[in-house]
Amino acid sequence: MEVNSAFWIGFIVLIIVLLSLDMFVFHKKGEAVNVKKALWLSLFWISLALIFNVGIYFVFGQEPALEFLTAYLIEKSLSVDNLFVFILIFSSFKIALKYQHDVLFWGILGALIFRAIFIFAGIALLERFSWVMYLFGGFLVGTGIKMVADFIREKRKQQKEEKKDLNKSWFVKFTRRILPTTNDMSEPKFFRKINHKIVATPFFLALLVIEMTDLVFAIDSIPAVLAVSTDMFIVYTSNIFAILGLRSLYFALRGVMEYFYYLKYALSAILLFIGGKMILNHYAHTNGTGFYIPTATSLLIITALIAISIVASVIRSKQLQKKMIVKRP
Repeated sequence: MEVNSAFWIGFIVLIIVLLSLDMFVFHKKGEAVNVKKALWLSLFWISLALIFNVGIYFVFGQEPALEFLTAYLIEKSLSVDNLFVFILIFSSFKIALKYQHDVLFWGILGALIFRAIFIFAGIALLERFSWVMYLFGGFLVGTGIKMVADFIREKRKQQKEEKKDLNKSWFVKFTRRILPTTNDMSEPKFFRKINHKIVATPFFLALLVIEMTDLVFAIDSIPAVLAVSTDMFIVYTSNIFAILGLRSLYFALRGVMEYFYYLKYALSAILLFIGGKMILNHYAHTNGTGFYIPTATSLLIITALIAISIVASVIRSKQLQKKMIVKRP
């Protein structure tokens, strides 16, 4: 798919406008985002992505539009896993709810830049060494298996171990050694001047952990999206739209995370499927075999897996609530 520079410039301008609106219009500094507002904003971001998808359909055709929608859904579903980590990060660094949006904003801004680098590098590798597709596929399959194993292990240890404190992680300890820091959180600033010395605050440490977390998640999500399309415009725009709405989605869902209990199983199944598809489709392309999984089929399977996991999670949550009511004297 050929995309001229005008589309790229227009998209970049759109993102700058949207980021400005999100930072200075949709949210007031130091204001806690309530669930109702977060839900409306989440609907806005999702609707915007779907409108953009319709635009791709009319400008570039049906197949690129299907690729965008599938890539967006993959990135969005995998990004939901980030929300669990965000809760842990803010809890570990004791970041007040009213300051969390500002930290997330700069974290997402950094993610936009790092994603561009990852996507460019991934596509460049595939264009030069097509066999890397097998490595990406195998990596996704391995990640899917590991995700389930880790989830089962965490479930078994849940009642035996205390909640993990990211403030005591090796990354934060290393950062504190090389960067002067303070525990003073009286002002919501990333850096403060104390005794004529610039020091980092817990807000900045939380931001670094968010950026590091996104890099780790990108290692999984970028190869998964590249299994759908290797078109730079499709891959990058779908990633950006999925990330843009992540902040609002976090505030909308942070209180109902129990309804996503089985999401990790769905994400694991998605990675297994996408990894297998990547290997099979590349083999079919290079060897001329007839077995090929089209984008439309992938979209249906991914949507079904996510829907089933959410329904199962809701049923589980209601059953637990009934048991709690029965146990009450």
